[in-house]
Amino acid sequence: MQDLAGKVAVITGGASGIGFALATALSGEGMQVVLADIEHAALDAAVQGLQAGGATVSGQICDVSDAASVEALAEAVYARHGATHLLCNNAGVFTGGLCWEASEADYRWVLGVNLGGVVNGIRAFVPRMIAGGAQGHVLNVASMAGLTATPFAGVYHTSKHAVVGLSECLFHDLSLQAPQIGVSLICPEMIRTGIGHSDRNRPASLSATGDVPQTDARHFVEETIKQAALAGLDPAVIAQRSVKAIRENRFYVLAEDSWMDLARGRMDDILMGRNPVLRAPG
Repeated sequence: MQDLAGKVAVITGGASGIGFALATALSGEGMQVVLADIEHAALDAAVQGLQAGGATVSGQICDVSDAASVEALAEAVYARHGATHLLCNNAGVFTGGLCWEASEADYRWVLGVNLGGVVNGIRAFVPRMIAGGAQGHVLNVASMAGLTATPFAGVYHTSKHAVVGLSECLFHDLSLQAPQIGVSLICPEMIRTGIGHSDRNRPASLSATGDVPQTDARHFVEETIKQAALAGLDPAVIAQRSVKAIRENRFYVLAEDSWMDLARGRMDDILMGRNPVLRAPG
């Protein structure tokens, strides 16, 4: 999709981090942008900030883990714009801890947002995009966690590995059935976002207290993520990579740091049939 000007982009998790950086970059390309987010105040601020800069942007509260909420988002977008040319499934959350210590609530929350959000986005928007007949693109934001495996983050890795597999299958499905719609899989390294504070959006029904154990492993990895994110890459870099990938119809958009060494090492383990080797980025 070469010409972005005047086209419609929908971005989940669009009020902050990578989502907001995408909104900034895409509106700068002349796209009409719809931001979807679960945070009311952040969404209002994001929309107002972009509008003040001259962007054509609107916002809608959306819980991506809820299929009905994402369907309502799609209905609103098509009622207002009549089309979606670019779908950015970006919303994501993190929790840490040992695989067996993570609670059912941990798994339900992280998988519901990180994987369910992509599933719901695909199911709500892709049929409409196909029916529209226009050139389009789906941008799924995963993580290098989808191509690697590290201790104390099994729930998160599980969700991101699933997004990688789903995105690859979506690419093949669309190549056969609707080749006018491209797919890109974004797997960033550590980015300067609020992912270390994901609990701010954790629903009460999947509370971070009660049956969610506050273990040493959980505290260690979540504090590590907070500190690493502070020193992470500017989200604008990921937005720039994404725009380039959309124009080039390129699927894999991967990290450009030591996380690639981890991914290569894991692939070597697989190809050589050896047990996984514990590696760390950096």
